[in-house]
Amino acid sequence: MNDDLQRLQAAALVEIQQADSKIDLENLRVKYLGKAGAVSRLSENMRNVPKEDRPRIGKLLNEIRNAVTVALDSRLDALEAEGEVQNLSGVDETLPGTPFRAGGMHPLTLLQDRAVQIMRRLGFALADGPDIETEWYCFDALNTPENHPARNDSDTFYLPDGRLLRAHTSTVQIRTMVSNEPPVRVIGPGAAYRRDETDATHLNQFNQLEGLYVDRNVSVADLKGTLEYFVRELLGQEVETRLRPHFFPFTEPSFELDIRLPGIQEGKWMELLGCGMVNPAVFEAVNARRGDNAYDPEDWTGFAFGMGLERLAMSLFGLPDIRLLIENDQRFLAQFAT
Repeated sequence: MNDDLQRLQAAALVEIQQADSKIDLENLRVKYLGKAGAVSRLSENMRNVPKEDRPRIGKLLNEIRNAVTVALDSRLDALEAEGEVQNLSGVDETLPGTPFRAGGMHPLTLLQDRAVQIMRRLGFALADGPDIETEWYCFDALNTPENHPARNDSDTFYLPDGRLLRAHTSTVQIRTMVSNEPPVRVIGPGAAYRRDETDATHLNQFNQLEGLYVDRNVSVADLKGTLEYFVRELLGQEVETRLRPHFFPFTEPSFELDIRLPGIQEGKWMELLGCGMVNPAVFEAVNARRGDNAYDPEDWTGFAFGMGLERLAMSLFGLPDIRLLIENDQRFLAQFAT
C-alpha cells in the first residue's frame, strides 16, 4: 500500500512538472484531486484499511494531497511567469512611447465657464432651473401676451400635459425672484429649445446665458457699465460696444448690445445680446405669485440681459456652420483642447 501511494505521488509530480499549459494543469487537478480523482478514490477506500493502519495511511494520503496541491500551484506560477516573459520578448524598450491625444473641454463649455467667472467677480451668483417649464414661468410672468408668436406651437415645444420645453432661460430669473426677496444678482446659463429648422445658423436646442440684477436705484447706466465690463473681459479690451433701442415685453426700455472686434467679419457690428430694464409688469407678476409686495416697482428696479453662446462662438471662432458645435468631430474639437 505504501509503495502504491509513493508511486502515485511520484507519477503526479512528474506529470505536473511536464504540463505546459493552464488547461493541462486543470486536467491534472481533476485527475488527482477531483471528486473522482485518484487521491479521492483512495480516501474513500480508507474504510477497507485495517484499523491499526488507518492513521498511518490517512497521514500519507494527506501528505500526497498537499504535495500535489503545492506542485500544481507552483507550476501555475511558473507558467504565468513564462507567459509574461514571452509577451515582453518582442518589446523594444528603446522605442519612444506611443503618443495619445489628450481630451479637452468643448468650446461652448469653455466660453460659458469664462463668462460665468467674469460675472461672479461682479457679485453675480449662479442660478439654475428646470428645462421643462409651465407657460406662466416661460411667458405669463415675462409679460408675454397670449397672441405673441413665441407662444405658438410652431415655435415652442409643448408637451401633452400643457407644459413646455423652455424657450429661453429667463425662466431662471423668474424662479429666482419668486424664491428670494430682493436684492438679487444672478446669472443663469443653460439650454433652451425652439422649433427651428436645423441649418447653418439655427439649432432647435441651443445654450443661453442670462443675467438679472435687482436692487434700489438700478439704472441704465448700471446696465451699460456692467455689460461693457463683461464684454471687454470676455473678448478683450479692444472690443467696441453700442446699445440700440429694441423691444422685449419683459424689459422697458429695451436694447440690443452690438460689438465690433478688429479682424472679425471685417470689423462689422455684430449683435451680441438683448437687454433692458426689468418691466414693472414682471415685478407685479412675481408679487402676485409670491403673495406679497416684495418686488414693489416703486422701490426696486433692475436690469436683465441674455445671449446665445452658439452665435457668439461662431463669430469669435469664425465658424461657417453652427452644426460644427454639435457634430462631435474630433478634428474640429481638437483645436480647442488645451
